[in-house]
Amino acid sequence: MQDSSFLAKLVTDADRDGVQRLVVGAIVQHEGRVLLLQRPSDDFMGGIWELPSGKVEPGETLDQAVTREVKEETGLDVVGIGHYLGEFDYRSGGGKNSSQFNFVVKIAAATPVMLQEHDQYAWTELTEEPPVTDAVKKVLLRYQQA
Repeated sequence: MQDSSFLAKLVTDADRDGVQRLVVGAIVQHEGRVLLLQRPSDDFMGGIWELPSGKVEPGETLDQAVTREVKEETGLDVVGIGHYLGEFDYRSGGGKNSSQFNFVVKIAAATPVMLQEHDQYAWTELTEEPPVTDAVKKVLLRYQQA
């Protein structure tokens, strides 16, 4: 698990920088592959592939949020949170300045994946360029280098 003071500093720094929405993202890996989810075509940035991710709820810590979001979006249980892989900023569909904080997570088991908010999932080898945004590509590159 991540150090709570480090996680609190990330939140404090984001607040100081005017971030309006905190988001967490997870690198879920199994047997050398990373789990990617495809957004519904009628959603904000519809059709793109992304990491399991979502908003941090009021009163929730970043590590609590990443555990909850992975469970909500995939049905998978997080049993550990490893490396912090940095954040990226973007403007949400509602126009809010957002920062996504990304972590490597360990899961109890890789199956079954039960999608709640996405159309498809894929366990992707990172030997080729994945079909994700440039920001997520940078996170995946940091993951490969860690």
